[in-house]
Amino acid sequence: MVLRMVVGLGLTVIALAVAGRRVWWLKRLTFSGQPAPERLQFARAHPTTDVEAQLTEVIGQRKLLKWTVPGMAHAATFWGFIVLILTIIEVYGSLFQRTFAIPGIGTWAAIGFIEDLFAVGVLCGITTFTIIRIRNNPHKEGRRSRFFGSHTRAAWVVLAMISAVIITLLLYRGAQENTGVFPYENAGAWPFASWAIGKWLHPLGYGVNSVLEVVFILANLGVIMAFSVIVVYSKHLHIGLAGFNVLFSRRPDALGPLEPMRSNGKVLDFEEADPDTDVFGIGKIEDLTWKGFLDLETCTECGRCQSQCPAWTTGKPLSPKQLILDLRDHAFAKAPYLLADEEGRVGLSEAVLAEANRPLVGGVAEMGVIDPEVIWACTNCGACVNECPVDIEHIDHINGMRRHQVLVESAFPQEATTMLNNLERRGNPWGMAEDRRADWIGEMDFEVQIVDGVIPEDTEYLYWVGCAGALEDRAKKATKAIAELLNAAGVKFAVLGPAEACTGDPARRLGNEFVFSMLAQQNIETLNEAGVAKETGKKVIASCPHCFNTISREYPQLGGNYEVIHHTQLLARLVEEGKLTPVNPIEEKITYHDPCFLGRHNKIYTPPRSIIDAVPGTQAEEMHRCKGKGFCCGAGGARMWLEERTGKRINEERIDEALALDPDTVSTACPYCMVMLGDAVNAKKAAGLAKESLEVIDVAQLLVRSIKLREGAAGPAAAGEAATEGPPAP
Repeated sequence: MVLRMVVGLGLTVIALAVAGRRVWWLKRLTFSGQPAPERLQFARAHPTTDVEAQLTEVIGQRKLLKWTVPGMAHAATFWGFIVLILTIIEVYGSLFQRTFAIPGIGTWAAIGFIEDLFAVGVLCGITTFTIIRIRNNPHKEGRRSRFFGSHTRAAWVVLAMISAVIITLLLYRGAQENTGVFPYENAGAWPFASWAIGKWLHPLGYGVNSVLEVVFILANLGVIMAFSVIVVYSKHLHIGLAGFNVLFSRRPDALGPLEPMRSNGKVLDFEEADPDTDVFGIGKIEDLTWKGFLDLETCTECGRCQSQCPAWTTGKPLSPKQLILDLRDHAFAKAPYLLADEEGRVGLSEAVLAEANRPLVGGVAEMGVIDPEVIWACTNCGACVNECPVDIEHIDHINGMRRHQVLVESAFPQEATTMLNNLERRGNPWGMAEDRRADWIGEMDFEVQIVDGVIPEDTEYLYWVGCAGALEDRAKKATKAIAELLNAAGVKFAVLGPAEACTGDPARRLGNEFVFSMLAQQNIETLNEAGVAKETGKKVIASCPHCFNTISREYPQLGGNYEVIHHTQLLARLVEEGKLTPVNPIEEKITYHDPCFLGRHNKIYTPPRSIIDAVPGTQAEEMHRCKGKGFCCGAGGARMWLEERTGKRINEERIDEALALDPDTVSTACPYCMVMLGDAVNAKKAAGLAKESLEVIDVAQLLVRSIKLREGAAGPAAAGEAATEGPPAP
């Protein structure tokens, strides 16, 4: 007993000392980042959502279970180790008392059964992971494997260690069955795995089983201690950090709005900013907040983000996973420099100093940590954030680096220069004159009210048309269809016309926070002067998901608080209330494309589909990647104005998926998506790969085809009344 106790406690002390030293080092490195007081404030102010997040995301494994087989394997392993804390208590107790049992519950048959059940569950999970890793071998599958770029050797070591924990556990419990000191010896076969192994070991006799009992108790303890050390030195840090990363993440998720630029924990004021002391974006690894460092340390290298990224899927160099790993590797390599004082830095090795001097973003010649093409390939679609099981905020890191490149380095794709100049001079990306925003109004056969001063009392909605909806020919057709439907339903609305300017979304997503701030403040002033505010009851209708997201979720950062509704939400409600009645059958197969900023970023999936379903005759069929797993059109993140020079075009990849269904119509609810998917369809038609009748339209255009209006009336037609069709579809 004394030898057993000395060896067991000795292993524990050594392991905890080694692991503890590493944990302290990681803590120092993490908090060397910029302050993020807003993360602590949110966590303190929302204890209920904190508990809910821990129960659903961490304990419930919600995101992991989206992928059924690997999700169940991980859940079995995770829950197994929670339950097997009981066996760790038992193994430590056995160091001091051979017949130790947990007080109160330590001899219950049910506890013995549960322990064995989850031990076997962990082995099943590990077996599943082994098969998955063999089938997704990055050496054979290349970029198609989600483990491409991961540290696979460490993963195999961890799988072996977990297996060893369970095998040694069951072996010493089986030996205890034969030596008469098993806590559940009166439970019969309820601890079924231990009982079965005990039967297998029984012929060896009491003496051999006594030796095996001691050997495997110490082996189990040794493996657990070794595993605790490996955890803090490997990607399995997420075992201890996932809960914290989820706790301090932006909830309900890190999608929707970008965070405002902060320096030293405070929102950056451009008028008072000091270029010598303030932080502009992420130009060095130490410009990350402590939450940013926590993101890097928590990455599990599972590759779910990589497998869903449209840039990576189409052959671009951006892998969200690899981006995080490169930043993490750089942070760890630069850590001695970050954690040393001025005197200590003098004696650092050349390798550490070379790492400290590497630019964070730079090409091969500059030896940059992140290649510029990586950060400019991102569409901000949010697929990576949506998939990440530990709530890493990839988009925030990418846009932080973009901000530094644009505002400090003036280094960004050349073709974006024209777009930014147009936003500053003309208030729209195309550089068209302001009065062109009202051209579509003259093409309507009814009066569209343009706000002159304050919105009239009897007008409930301000229709925010957006740059594309007012100026791009294909998107203008959707704008006119929406206006036609609102007029048909008797909805009082007005538009700003030439007073409207770009919301600033393209500038902000590109990284030019200054231009975004300028445009946003201008629009907030315009909306306030027009009397649009929550307290007045006036609402904003936005047909562009990018405008919808910016006005509803980013303008509040600058003091602009408005109730914003997407046009599909309003149209779906009008149909449900009977104010719009689609009656003309449209016998077409239709597939709907989810805009990223309407779907993933704002969780609006049902209204567009309910509109399609309400149109008689339509046959709706979903693409393989839809709703939360929808595939980007390639326009987000200001990519609408940048060239795709590497790999396959993202919009063509998406249209290929649509063409596999042989649809008559591809429908969407975003002008960006209409343009991108329309271009891809035209390219396919030119190559003879798509039928000439295939078109890309907004759901509003589909609905307006099916609406019958009474001759000369503004309201919806009653069934059976004489009616004329609405405006023909484009």
